[in-house]
Amino acid sequence: MKKNVFPPGWDKDRVRRVLNHYEAQTEDEALAEDEAAFEMSEQTLIGVPTELVPAVRELLAKHQAA
Repeated sequence: MKKNVFPPGWDKDRVRRVLNHYEAQTEDEALAEDEAAFEMSEQTLIGVPTELVPAVRELLAKHQAA
């Protein structure tokens, strides 16, 4: 069996908490959370072609490390 590998700062308990959060949400709560994400002034949501996702992730990791 393959062992789970988590990103830095994540572990099995954190994944479980995130899953529980989203599985327990009502449709209205999920919609409100989605709408709030679009109103965040410190972040921007954009569409990225799938083939560019690895490069974007790399850029984000470099930015966070700086």
